[in-house]
Amino acid sequence: MKRVHNFNPGPAALPLSVLEEIQETFLDFAGTGMSIVEVSHRSKAFEDVLNDAVIRTKRLLKLDDRFQVLFIQGGASLQFCMIPMNLLADGKSADYVNTGTWATKAIKEAKNLGKSVRVAASSEDRNFCYIPKNIAFDGQAAYVHITSNNTIKGTQWASFPNTGAVPLIADMSSDMLSRPFDPSPFGLIYAGAQKNIGPAGVCMVIIRNDMLERVPEKLPVMLKYTTFSKENSLFNTPPCFAIYATSLVLKWLEETVGGLEKMQAINEQKAALIYDVIDGGDFYRGTADKDSRSLMNITFRLADENLEKEFLAQAQKNALGGLKGHRSVGGCRASVYNAVPMASCKALADFMKEFERKQG
Repeated sequence: MKRVHNFNPGPAALPLSVLEEIQETFLDFAGTGMSIVEVSHRSKAFEDVLNDAVIRTKRLLKLDDRFQVLFIQGGASLQFCMIPMNLLADGKSADYVNTGTWATKAIKEAKNLGKSVRVAASSEDRNFCYIPKNIAFDGQAAYVHITSNNTIKGTQWASFPNTGAVPLIADMSSDMLSRPFDPSPFGLIYAGAQKNIGPAGVCMVIIRNDMLERVPEKLPVMLKYTTFSKENSLFNTPPCFAIYATSLVLKWLEETVGGLEKMQAINEQKAALIYDVIDGGDFYRGTADKDSRSLMNITFRLADENLEKEFLAQAQKNALGGLKGHRSVGGCRASVYNAVPMASCKALADFMKEFERKQG
């Protein structure tokens, strides 16, 4: 079996051991004589999977009883409208920090609903190559919304902003469960699974109980957080396979990796292998400020587009896949999510050195 070094930005790499377990159990899930894609979502077998995913998420993130873990379809993009619909009452305003594409989309969706939005800070002045600092938040805001990691521009919040008593809301789609953090300031955290914690098809939403009190009664039932919280994410048929695969990734994080502190240390080592090559000369140029660099998405350019095309073509021939930058910005990007092994990062670093030696 030949597998490439997978640097895709999403859908992205999953742990090999998880894929093998899915393969092994696919035709007979938990002794049911059925596949996970056939079993009833009302069965005890699937409820055990769902509850296991919730419990493991709470343990990994050290969430107390104030928080609920929900699984919702529609990806992170649906959350761009669900959050203001549920949590931003008429007459109130919310602060948003604009750090690039996904934050921009979240701001646009809230405004489309006619909600009052204040852009408290933005890095658009320098093409989103940095994370804003020393932000003056509105102490009366309903919430502060940030995007913890920018997959396209390669920036990441190294530490989260102090918003005082105002609940913090974060789109963590591309760095969820990559590092430990204090969950107490957060009113809501959401993450489309397909980048760092599972396959496409489900969005993990972690919501604090006091935020549920804000949900209006007169919203469509499938757009209310209370619908999912009251029914343990089982109001309707959930994306069973995506939740099952996510539960196996959570198990891998706990039992194989050993928790988020160890995962962070590994991620820092992986990213350093590639950033050290970028910083070792002037052949490659990182596109994010050093103090804002992402550990998940490493973005860089070469001298010109023709050289970048050659780099990407040669990388593909060397089984290094998914390195093309987002279509909106071009260049190169290595997405080194949790499941990307150290060996893949070393292979990329070695290839980059050899390509520079031949072309430089």
